[in-house]
Amino acid sequence: MARNPHIIQLPRWAIPENQVTDERLFLNRRKFLTQSTLVATAAYLPMLASAKVGDLADRLSSATKTVSHNEKLTRFEDVSGYNNFYELGTDKGDPAANAAALRTDPWSISVEGECQNPGKLTFEDLIAGQTMEERIYKLRCVEAWSMIIPWSGFPLASLLKKFQPTSDAKYVSFETLYDKSRPLPGQRRNVIDWPYREGLRMDEAMHPLTFVAVGLYGKPIPNQNGAPLRLVVPWKYGFKSIKSIVKIKFTRDQPQTSWNMLAPQEYGFYSNVNPEVDHPRWSQKRERRIGELFRVRTEMFNGYAPEVAELYKGMDLQKYF
Repeated sequence: MARNPHIIQLPRWAIPENQVTDERLFLNRRKFLTQSTLVATAAYLPMLASAKVGDLADRLSSATKTVSHNEKLTRFEDVSGYNNFYELGTDKGDPAANAAALRTDPWSISVEGECQNPGKLTFEDLIAGQTMEERIYKLRCVEAWSMIIPWSGFPLASLLKKFQPTSDAKYVSFETLYDKSRPLPGQRRNVIDWPYREGLRMDEAMHPLTFVAVGLYGKPIPNQNGAPLRLVVPWKYGFKSIKSIVKIKFTRDQPQTSWNMLAPQEYGFYSNVNPEVDHPRWSQKRERRIGELFRVRTEMFNGYAPEVAELYKGMDLQKYF
């Protein structure tokens, strides 16, 4: 059988092809997306004004397919309708209901700090030249639920290298959109100290698994899921995967992060998925897979331990949680 040029074999985290989610199931879900005009209109209407988004859609449709996770994909309706995105509201349905409030065209990202090529780029410039991949990752929320999601995008490392971080760059921080004069619906309440902030150690940021997602289920990412670009760090709890990024900064010192600032006893800077370190108010040993009946056992580093455990060799993971 001829090799499909759009499929590449990645390291061990890419599950063997005979365990991949059935292709017919995957294609049927894509057919559903095409035919379900109600869902598609609600999810993507704020983005359709830009012709350049159509170009992105074409690129996503031909993205290189990586060998996928061996578990059933979470339904698109659940991925796009059950969200934590406090900028659009604190209830799980608020982000989808308030998605139109997030305007993603035009969009720009500023890059600053310990790098040789700082500056401000448009979203189009940022993704120019990037080879689009599709990766199916498990997302584990700190609230003890999880999803299996097909993201489209590119490794964060391929983006960060363009800015040539210096040897003084030990961390990289990110910020979400916040306009004081026009706050998003959820930002009208002081739930957290806006803007939302997150950060990674440089070796975490440059790891091959760390991903910039610009698409979901083969289409431009919906607003409620963090359009036009978000981070996906699959071995960490979901709140580390910051949405709707407008700022990237290389720093010498560990940056402040929103949930760690709000409740440091509950949300550590690292926030690696660890079933042996419970949240103060609930166990992390098991998780509820959205769309399924029974809870499943949570794996160390969300199942990606063979790839990322070396990053934390010698660290006390009870202390650096």
